[in-house]
Amino acid sequence: MSSTVTDLDTFQAAEEAGEAGPDAVAPPSADGRRARFIEVRGLVKTFTGDGAPVQAVRGLDLVVPEGTFLGVMGQSGSGKSTFLAMLGGLTHPTSGTIAVDGIDLYALSGERLADFRREYLGFVFQSFNLVPYLTALENVTLPLAVKKMPAAKKRGRALEVLERVGLADRASHLPGKLSGGEQERVAIARALVNEPPLILADEPTGALDTETTTEIMDLFAELHREGNTIVMVTHNAEIQLYFDRTIVLRDGRLDCDLPRCAPNTPL
Repeated sequence: MSSTVTDLDTFQAAEEAGEAGPDAVAPPSADGRRARFIEVRGLVKTFTGDGAPVQAVRGLDLVVPEGTFLGVMGQSGSGKSTFLAMLGGLTHPTSGTIAVDGIDLYALSGERLADFRREYLGFVFQSFNLVPYLTALENVTLPLAVKKMPAAKKRGRALEVLERVGLADRASHLPGKLSGGEQERVAIARALVNEPPLILADEPTGALDTETTTEIMDLFAELHREGNTIVMVTHNAEIQLYFDRTIVLRDGRLDCDLPRCAPNTPL
């Protein structure tokens, strides 16, 4: 199994060995890494197919300090989900760079990028993406499968985060026996089980009613208060009060920051 990307030292060692590539971001100081925990420069993503190329993201620049709760808004087709996928190491940009904690994501080899996703990121999706034939506990345990730790310790850690999201008493239930809000909580617990420094959430409240949305956002707010960096894509303007900063994308570009956007800016 490959060595795990856990901190900047690993990235620096890879760079010295020539594994990080010629365009790798120069490692900043610890304070610099906190101030520029996420650094996006000249990000472009163009999809090509049978028809004309489609430029989903067009020259995006963004700096996010550690511990920020960032909201990303914009109409459908504005590039929000494509940006989140690139930030999560799931799809390569056409050009530009993304650095997280001083690590240039797309200068890493495929194996190291997979290690980075496992150690640094927790993903929460609108569709929950739970395995239907596994219990809540088993779903939360999945990210620990490759960890070298006793099975009992993995189970204990999974139960700990289920209790953290208020679902310890539902650990043995299959997803089909859980409400939408409970399934979202399981998805959040699964994202937290590896204790990642960065949580990426794509429309996590999109399928929930107003009351459940408030419960889920209160949970994210608590995670933020504990120091987690969170990037959340949403269409719901009502939840922007939870964010430290809200950016609006339009046609693949950073259009403005709320509340300093022009009146009637499409969200």
